[in-house]
Amino acid sequence: MLSFRLQDERSFLRGRRWLWRGWMTLLSALIWPASGLAQMKPAAEPAKVIIDTDIGDDVDDVYAIALALTSPELKIVGITSAWGDTALRTRMLDRLLCETGRDDIPVHTGVATNAKPQFSQSAWANRGIARGNMDVADGVDFLLDQIGKNPGEITLIAIGPLTNIGAAIDRDSVTFRKLKRVVMMGGSVYRGYDDPGYVPPHAPSAEYNIAMDVPAAQKLFRSGVPIFMMPLDSTQLKLDEVKRALLGSVSTALTDALLVLTAEWDRATHQVTPTLFDPVAVAYAIRPESCPVTPMHIEVDEKGFTRPVEGAPNARVCLEQQTDAFFHLLMPRLLTQRLAGNKVCTVAEPHAP
Repeated sequence: MLSFRLQDERSFLRGRRWLWRGWMTLLSALIWPASGLAQMKPAAEPAKVIIDTDIGDDVDDVYAIALALTSPELKIVGITSAWGDTALRTRMLDRLLCETGRDDIPVHTGVATNAKPQFSQSAWANRGIARGNMDVADGVDFLLDQIGKNPGEITLIAIGPLTNIGAAIDRDSVTFRKLKRVVMMGGSVYRGYDDPGYVPPHAPSAEYNIAMDVPAAQKLFRSGVPIFMMPLDSTQLKLDEVKRALLGSVSTALTDALLVLTAEWDRATHQVTPTLFDPVAVAYAIRPESCPVTPMHIEVDEKGFTRPVEGAPNARVCLEQQTDAFFHLLMPRLLTQRLAGNKVCTVAEPHAP
């Protein structure tokens, strides 16, 4: 009886093995064509972007540019400096690109203004050295030239006051409308400053990037260009102590620069924990699902408030913070990159302000 039982068990196990092999063969037959097609399918071309930034005041601009530099989904056609001392901002951009080895990215100086914002990272900016690729020529001309050469292809990532954009519309509105889209950090629809979204909204604010140049903002929202708007409602994301410690555990040219600039910003503002407003716009340009949008008609009033009103949508607006999605995109890219450039950038004589 025992021998019969053993034979039955062996037959049963052999049967299960043959059944398992059959299922695996069938599964492989179903999966292989799909995976083969996926391997043969060419990778999507990187999106062409121009970044317009007031880098050097708040520290979130440099984190936004850091995310763009570490994202193969984006081809940075150029960067323009915006608002206030745009020449010094250009110098800061030049040093950042020098240290991270991105000599392929041109920097152009935008429209200077008489405003005196707090340039919290001026010491680092002044100590830079030119790569030979810095261009103090007109950033507005550069923007229009690139749009004209790449109609329907350029995404403009706007993370500062909109003076350069207003000037571009004034100079050549027809060419400006050939932008693919504008992805911007700016505005406040329901939630204002210091309202991260855990309680019912207090009230909207006149957000800085809009309020500093209201006429330019009004021109943009009336331009007809597709606008994807990341307002205060969705951008008050804190780079907390744990995440800053993680960045400190990886010493690269980029992470070292980020930590030094964060320390300079902290000394100037006494805020300690940065709010990463601007990187949300870059994250959206990379991965739109990181901040789902709602079609709205936005009007900019004379005080710089961005009011939702009745009418055909002129913007798609992200109204809810997506903290986990954002940091799961940002942190791995900053922690695993190994960007490195010319170390002479760090030992140049300070530039006269």
